[in-house]
Amino acid sequence: MKSDRENVKRLLKTARGQLDGLLKMVDEDRYCVDISNQLMATQAILRKVNRQVLRDHLDGCVREAFAAGDSGGKVDEIIDIIDKLS
Repeated sequence: MKSDRENVKRLLKTARGQLDGLLKMVDEDRYCVDISNQLMATQAILRKVNRQVLRDHLDGCVREAFAAGDSGGKVDEIIDIIDKLS
């Protein structure tokens, strides 16, 4: 992985903490809108870390593959990711 591992780990740990908080909120029968807001905040962090990992993959692995003339597999990989995101 070519991403800034410490930043990725920090963001994932934050998301994990938010998920733990969400479980507690559900157990405590908290207000639905509060739970929904917390869910959206967690999703935002996961989207952010995914963008970073994908950006770093494009900038590192994919760029290197293109420079080496081995772009076919990487293009298919990126198309699959785009399909999953849309």
